Amino acid sequence: MSAIEKTTVKNLPPVAGKLKKLHVAGRLREKDGEGRRASPRLKLLIGVVASGDAAEVVELCNSFGAALSYSIEASGTARTAVLDYLGIGESPKRVVLSLISESAERAVLEGIQKEMELYLVGKGICFTLPLTGVSSIVAGGLLKAAPRDGAAGREGKMNEEKRVYDLIIAAMQSGYADDAMNAARAAGAAGGTLIHAATLNNRKAEQLIGITLQQETEILMILTKREGKLPIMRAIQETAGLKTDAGGVLFSLPVDNLIGVGSMSPDASAPSADARTGE
Repeated sequence: MSAIEKTTVKNLPPVAGKLKKLHVAGRLREKDGEGRRASPRLKLLIGVVASGDAAEVVELCNSFGAALSYSIEASGTARTAVLDYLGIGESPKRVVLSLISESAERAVLEGIQKEMELYLVGKGICFTLPLTGVSSIVAGGLLKAAPRDGAAGREGKMNEEKRVYDLIIAAMQSGYADDAMNAARAAGAAGGTLIHAATLNNRKAEQLIGITLQQETEILMILTKREGKLPIMRAIQETAGLKTDAGGVLFSLPVDNLIGVGSMSPDASAPSADARTGE
């Protein structure tokens, strides 16, 4: 495939029968007699910070309700000129994944921004992604501890037209991430985060796609403004896509809100228009 195509999500088919509670897109939906729904939701917060700061990110997430968090070892790919700017330099990094309530999103981001000084260059970045599904037990438990609407600044459902950033994910054979990142930089990317991983039981997919994926894999994460997404993805595809020795698979995810990257002053009470996709 020579071009990156946009993907759409089709509406789910109607569910037969009458369900009092539905867990859809990270929301605990309760139907009343007239079909009205209240929809608290969960978001995925991703933080890229120094290894020693990962625990503080999780602590701050839990200070505004409850969060289910995971931590992954990672490394930065930015060149010397932008290492400090992005906060993903050569020192050991951790990628923190935390499920948080949407009603706590603003307070969590502002708390991390202030307490961890992410308004300073080189401190790291945090951003949130929308979810299309969460285990019902997890969603129900976390939402019990969520702030009431307004208590922590409920953001509301993000309008697609208001999103400014996207997260590009490129998974490829080990050893090709530098080539992919160089191609991405030439197309406008400033830097990325690298995670070492492994493929798992992809035989059926390999047969359908007509490729063989190596077990040792590198996952490259690149945060970019929306207008730069397609050129960067095309550049990576040409250099490290499925038709190359790298055997790379690419996809992108919408980003709701972003803090860090030196885009806020310490006196700001909320992320700026450049830093937050919701403004």
